[in-house]
Amino acid sequence: MRLLLLSLHPGALRPFLDDGDRPGPIVYIDDAQAAFRDAPFVAAEREAVRSFGRDVIDATLRDTAPEDADRLLSRAGAVYVAGGSTFALLEALRLSGNDDVLVDHVRRGLPYIGLSAGSIVAGPDVTPASLMDDPADGRALENHDGLGLIDATPIPHADGQLPQYPPELIRRTIDTYGSDFALLPLRDDQALLVEDGSATVIASR
Repeated sequence: MRLLLLSLHPGALRPFLDDGDRPGPIVYIDDAQAAFRDAPFVAAEREAVRSFGRDVIDATLRDTAPEDADRLLSRAGAVYVAGGSTFALLEALRLSGNDDVLVDHVRRGLPYIGLSAGSIVAGPDVTPASLMDDPADGRALENHDGLGLIDATPIPHADGQLPQYPPELIRRTIDTYGSDFALLPLRDDQALLVEDGSATVIASR
């Protein structure tokens, strides 16, 4: 598997894409952003991905049948899972059945890029995001199991630089969940790179 899990800044994205040998567009999964369509960060994140010069196909998997998602991902050069609400994203993947479709493609070699919520869901359990995002955004979820692509739950924005995720919230998150879950705090200028069976925290300025 090849994964790049971003906190905020996309500096590690270009080398990740350039190092890959899989042609095709980037499928941009936007389910985490459903409640934030007019928020400036949504347009900024999408533009950042498009700025790398690859074709980008927007996809809302909540509204996509698994067989259609399978065809879409089969043609993709990479999948990008955008930031927003972790619990809305997980609910969309779970209710549509596209969580299994996505995991299957990634385990068979589709490069996975996540940012914030898109990074958190790659872990084994999204419960540690409960103080950062609202679990009520995923009311239909029966559990908070993540995609299980990595063994720890990323905690993005761990430097506390964003107003909505101040240092005290990050500390409370780690204090509350650190004893029961494997956590991976990531500053906004960091990313987790997973390839060749190893995981490394790298700079992403």
